Amino acid sequence: MKKQIYYIAIAVTICLIIGFLSSFATKSSIVDWYPTLNKPSFNPPNKIFAPVWSVLYVMMGVAAGIVWAKGFHHRWVKTALYHFIFQLLFNALWSIIFFGLKQPLLALFVIITLLILIALTFKWFKVVNNTAAYLLVPYILWVLFATVLNFKIWELN
Repeated sequence: MKKQIYYIAIAVTICLIIGFLSSFATKSSIVDWYPTLNKPSFNPPNKIFAPVWSVLYVMMGVAAGIVWAKGFHHRWVKTALYHFIFQLLFNALWSIIFFGLKQPLLALFVIITLLILIALTFKWFKVVNNTAAYLLVPYILWVLFATVLNFKIWELN
C-alpha cells in the first residue's frame, strides 16, 4: 500500500506539472484571443476550466499511480504507462496548438488523436486494473466534450 501511495503521489505531481506548464500556452490567449472568437451556446465559462482540469489531472495521476504500482517490469504495465505518457503529451500539445499557436483546425486533429490515445490508455489500464481504467472515464468524457467544442469553435470562426 505504501508503494502504491508513493507511485500515485509521483504520478499526480507529474500530471499537475504538465497541466501547469500547458497553462502557459493558454494564459495570454484567454485574455486577448479566445474572447474574440465566436463560440457555441454550450461553451462553459472560462472559470470552469481550471478546476475541472485540476480534478482530472489528479484522477489521471491516481489512475497512473495504481497501474505503475503493479510493477513496471510487467509488459502490460509498461504498455499502459507508455500509452498514458503519449496521451499526456498530446494533452499538452493541444493547449500549445489551440491557444499558443491559435490554430483551432490543427488543434482539432490533435484532440482527435488525443481521444484515440486516451481510449487505448483506458483499454490497457483496464487490463492492469479496473479501478485505474474507470478513473479515466471523466477525462474521456471531458475531452470528448472539448473535441465537440473545438470543432464548433473552428466551424464558427
